Amino acid sequence: MVKILALPAGFVLDLIFGDPRWLYHPVCLIGKLISLLEKGIRRIFPKSQKGELAGGCLEVLLVCGLCFLVPFGILHVLYGWQPWLGFLLETFWCYQLLATKSLKTESMKVYDRLVNGTLEEARYAVSMIVGRDTKSLTPEGVTKAAVETVAENASDGIIAPMFYMAIGGAPFMFLYKGINTMDSMLGYKNDRYLYFGRCAAKLDDAANYIPARVSGWLMVAGTLFVGLDTKYAAKIYRRDRRNHASPNSAQTEAAMAGALDVQLAGNAYYFGKLYEKPTIGDAIRKVEAEDIPRANRLLYSTSVLGMVVFFVLRLAV
Repeated sequence: MVKILALPAGFVLDLIFGDPRWLYHPVCLIGKLISLLEKGIRRIFPKSQKGELAGGCLEVLLVCGLCFLVPFGILHVLYGWQPWLGFLLETFWCYQLLATKSLKTESMKVYDRLVNGTLEEARYAVSMIVGRDTKSLTPEGVTKAAVETVAENASDGIIAPMFYMAIGGAPFMFLYKGINTMDSMLGYKNDRYLYFGRCAAKLDDAANYIPARVSGWLMVAGTLFVGLDTKYAAKIYRRDRRNHASPNSAQTEAAMAGALDVQLAGNAYYFGKLYEKPTIGDAIRKVEAEDIPRANRLLYSTSVLGMVVFFVLRLAV
């Protein structure tokens, strides 16, 4: 029962305090581990397609193993010695690895600059949370980028970690964050990572397959509690949830677009190159700055629903 309570306790701490910036974040440590291993592996394996594929697979095995075994070992010792210490650490790790409040905080900085600042300031604020080029974005483009980030990270940063925490506690949560971080660092389709990062990208797709779809339906259900368009959210989710190169990214974006009655996604520039992407949702009305706080209300509603569902799942497990 002590272990079961770590998930809701960590979630509540995240809602109250947000990301503990005074402490080095575990994901930063995972990122340093990935970079360190990549440098070593690239020295060993030949610079051929097969060599890079093999090296990338080895990287995945090492990162996944360490991300799972280190927290598992620490918690195993603590729970066996003093269960309350194990509970406190697992709760704290859960708190660190969830991103509900920090996602809201960062996206609301964009909203504040749109309403109270300049377009340049809003572009800079949104550049802190998206990967696309932001220098030429219109106010509508800045808003869309922020809303899309809230939608996508509702799955990657909140629902998926809770899903894995519910199944296997903090060690599974760390394992997921290791997979997700590898994809964000290695999963590029460029000359450097096309082969080396392929295993990481495919594993991330697999790890997010179920959580992304659970997130989409939770977001549709979450509209009921924040006064958004439930019927249209369900319609657009079913229709447009595959409108993305990734099998998972459009799941929550589709639900969000339908809930807000706006059109998201579409073409975007990355590193100066235009990428043509399908749109998600219908332009029933124009995107406006107020859609950012609306998206965050839906984010919180979705997160609380997810907490309830996964706490029940944790009880069952």
